[in-house]
Amino acid sequence: MCGIAGIVSFDAGPVLVEDVRAMCAAMVHRGPDDEGFHVGPRVGLGMRRLSIIDLATGHQPIANEDGTVWAILNGEIYNYRALRRFLEGRGHVFRTATDTETIVHLYEEYGERCVEKLRGMFAFAVWDERRRALLLARDRLGIKPLYYTLSGGRLLFASELKALLELPEVERTVNPGSLDHLLTFLYTPPSESIVAGVRKLGPGRVLVASAAGEIRTERYWALRFEPERGLRAVQFEDRLRELLRESVDLHMVSDVPLGAFLSGGIDSSSVVATMARLSPRPVKTFSIGFPDRDFTELDYARQVASALGTDHHELIVEPGDLHVVEEIAWHLDEPFGDSSSIPTWFVSKLAAQEVTVALSGDGGDELFGGYDKYVVEGRERLLRFVPAWARRLLAAISAAIPEGGKGKNFLRHCSLAEAERYLDACTLFRLEEKRKLLSPDLFAALRGGEAPHADKSRHWLSALQSLDLESYLPLDILTKVDRMSMAHSLEARVPLLDHKLVEFAATIPPELLLHRGTTKYVFKRAMRGILPDAVIERPKRGFAIPLGRWFRGKLGDFARDLLLSDTCRRRGFFNPRYLAELLARQRRDDLGLQLWTLLSFELWCRAFLDRRRSVKRVEQGHAAWAS
Repeated sequence: MCGIAGIVSFDAGPVLVEDVRAMCAAMVHRGPDDEGFHVGPRVGLGMRRLSIIDLATGHQPIANEDGTVWAILNGEIYNYRALRRFLEGRGHVFRTATDTETIVHLYEEYGERCVEKLRGMFAFAVWDERRRALLLARDRLGIKPLYYTLSGGRLLFASELKALLELPEVERTVNPGSLDHLLTFLYTPPSESIVAGVRKLGPGRVLVASAAGEIRTERYWALRFEPERGLRAVQFEDRLRELLRESVDLHMVSDVPLGAFLSGGIDSSSVVATMARLSPRPVKTFSIGFPDRDFTELDYARQVASALGTDHHELIVEPGDLHVVEEIAWHLDEPFGDSSSIPTWFVSKLAAQEVTVALSGDGGDELFGGYDKYVVEGRERLLRFVPAWARRLLAAISAAIPEGGKGKNFLRHCSLAEAERYLDACTLFRLEEKRKLLSPDLFAALRGGEAPHADKSRHWLSALQSLDLESYLPLDILTKVDRMSMAHSLEARVPLLDHKLVEFAATIPPELLLHRGTTKYVFKRAMRGILPDAVIERPKRGFAIPLGRWFRGKLGDFARDLLLSDTCRRRGFFNPRYLAELLARQRRDDLGLQLWTLLSFELWCRAFLDRRRSVKRVEQGHAAWAS
């Protein structure tokens, strides 16, 4: 696991090693063990390394035999040993035992199509000196991040946005469309960042840049939901267990200590159970909880840990621990409205005290139909029989009810068509709320951003799974896990998102995923006898925190100090009167996510707009916490 960065000059201007060093210095947390650079007439590559595989000789950047192809990698290639044997058979000579060198020789064989041979989580860059061309690639599901921008005749790229902000040519201007997307869905869009002009390379995509300055992006992988009919449920169960075991086995390859996050839910528990069967020693597991019994899952995690005989570690997060919110905001790299980043920060910190690699159960809900919102949509599909005139009437009645009035949101929700209704349930601030929240000039600049859309040609459940796999999973779940784990120099791996397992899951008929109101039906059947029945049958609970209660305590005072400050007011993004109204309503309504999103944006502005350089400088012990 690493942080990578680079510069390619299209106008033959010099590339300075000092610039690449500055970019990498902003990401030391991603790789505290080593750094490496390659600078030529038109290119500069740099990396920070967290040593996981080949501790002795795995230094990057890595070149081919004659120094004409150079590569840097963030992530892990799990099938690198098999690829190495193949490449050696083709006459390639390896100087190291690292997985990164595999990419160099694969590129020599297949060019940009080398990415199709890889099984893993990755974002990498390959510089081809002969062709004077750059290849950037990101893994199929978007586990590892990659940002890029064009500025002054140069292409700049890095694992984190803050690394690009180290260069003075990258202007720190907020992208209105990305802010709009953040206020709607809690995170910024798939291909744009919060900074105008800085883009994200999407999951399953490559970018190719030529010496002439021509840039193209292409998608090399897309998941297709094609249910395989005619098979019995037990056949899917057997194949699922087989692929899960294979994936976990690959994800356990490491030359450093390894453990797992354990929530006590079926996803993380199934990963830990599989690890326990493969490991000669007790698996180290890590769980987080809260004093509030309504939000803690520690009892379930303890039950799984006891049944599997793991070496279990846990931590209780108290409200007084929230002085780290400024540090969390800095590491998140962009404004981020999902408050589960807080417990993810703490469980990563706990795990990093014992291990360097932690496996997680992320992705199971998207693959196997585990979200409660899928159950809700299954029920609400009856609304498709409501005639159009009745929908218009419901919308009109809703519009006439004052904001916060009883029934307003429910009536509007029922007036919407299928995909719009599903997205409405995931919406934070709606259009009329944004009109009140944002300054008139900023509201006028909104253009709608990149709204996700469902493929209506598929089964409704497959369409929603696909939507979540392409938006919510990479932009929220995987972003949170990557940033919070790397903040503590911890590598998080997600075996449920091995693309072979993902492609298999897309062949399971929808009725075996959501069966008579039971989510993850076939997955739960596959885990019978492996996990305790109480874990399989337990009600689903998200990685929730008592955010509303915290905002009625010191976190509310902290938010009030920031959001109603002269600094925030002078920025001119928000209407101060409406911010004050939201803060006052929090005492009555549950507006925790709305306030956390706004707080996250203001903290990001203070860290990256108000300071000329993004070198880490977190103000610990804010007066609001001390009082």
